[in-house]
Amino acid sequence: MDLYHTIIKPLITEKSSHQSRVATSRRGGAYSFEVHPEANKTQIKDAVEKIYGVTVLSVRTSNRIGKLRRYRYGFGRTRARKKAIVVLDPNSAIDLF
Repeated sequence: MDLYHTIIKPLITEKSSHQSRVATSRRGGAYSFEVHPEANKTQIKDAVEKIYGVTVLSVRTSNRIGKLRRYRYGFGRTRARKKAIVVLDPNSAIDLF
């Protein structure tokens, strides 16, 4: 998988912007991204390190299944997404805003 197709977009919410500002002496901030559904943790780690030029400590992923919604006379489903939360080194930061 291509490096630039692994990460789709950063997720900017109130919770994610708070997590990015919270840093301790052992770890930096945590940033959340929407990633390709077939990407694994090592591919996500490599992509973030090469695109943003930071050092990644850990990656957490979660799959969000699409919800069932009513659509006209039947039912449809919203698309499924995969989210990754990337924890950075205390000396690294990503300037998303």
